[in-house]
Amino acid sequence: MQKIAIVGVGGMGTVHYHNYAQIKKADVRAVVGPSESDQKKAKKWGVKVYQDLDTLLQEETVDLVDICTPTFLHVELALKALAAGKNVIIEKPIALHQEEAERVFALASEKEALVFVGQVLHFTREVEILKEAVQSQKYGKVLDAYFTRLTAAPDWSAEGWLFEKEKSGLLPFDLHIHDLDLIVSLFGPPKSYNYQAAGRKNSKFREHYRFNYQFDDLNVGAEAAWYNANYPFTARWRVYFEEGLLVNEDELIFYPAAGEAVRFNTEAEPKIETGINLPPTAMFYHELSHFIDCAEREVPSDRITKEQVITTAGILEEIAGL
Repeated sequence: MQKIAIVGVGGMGTVHYHNYAQIKKADVRAVVGPSESDQKKAKKWGVKVYQDLDTLLQEETVDLVDICTPTFLHVELALKALAAGKNVIIEKPIALHQEEAERVFALASEKEALVFVGQVLHFTREVEILKEAVQSQKYGKVLDAYFTRLTAAPDWSAEGWLFEKEKSGLLPFDLHIHDLDLIVSLFGPPKSYNYQAAGRKNSKFREHYRFNYQFDDLNVGAEAAWYNANYPFTARWRVYFEEGLLVNEDELIFYPAAGEAVRFNTEAEPKIETGINLPPTAMFYHELSHFIDCAEREVPSDRITKEQVITTAGILEEIAGL
């Protein structure tokens, strides 16, 4: 049984709480949340609430600290928890600088603790099917791939911190991180990369990016946008193999060189209410169940590795201009 403290009980902290409630070996003992809204949530959930992590660590016995705060607080809180010998889950991104990500993992190693980074796409059926196809080469080698993640610029960020580069890393760290992390997990660190960015002259950030990642015998493209437009969230990808095309666009379909298209069933259970503007889903349940299982067995995650996390952070740091 993992005794858990959740730091930050806004949107993602709420998602994590609802999923832990369905995981047998997870026991949320306390939360950190200074606002009146946080106090009300903790009371509703029947858990203790603290104003800060330092006090919680002094007064509570927990095994694992789950950090669901705004990005710019991740490193400081992770280092405090690790210094106290606790395992840590950190919502993406782990940090805005590669050096900081390395510091977090180095302290974890020193304290013989574990760090798990929340990259939830790895726990969707679509990505699991893609990974198996790439690794097994069941459709032959990958010849080309393209990943797209587009949306209207977010207007939900508390006090606008998401639009401050030094606090959020802007679009690269908020949006493109999902696809780059997946690209690195599939193909390893790119040999080189380049990108182009565009946006309105009066915008404080680049609103649209195109990326190109080069590997030994493969180019992978990607696109990400925070549009100044009322555009619905859209996430798609296509991967071209020697024997056909695997496309994730509303549904997952493989188009072979000959024969009928193959449609995959990507439904997963249990679908759990998120408590935020996401429909019920199983992906957070499977992600957190995996982290809890790793913590119980005292092993690092083999699905979201230290190497891919640090590589991704370093590339995004340069793209974001941090």
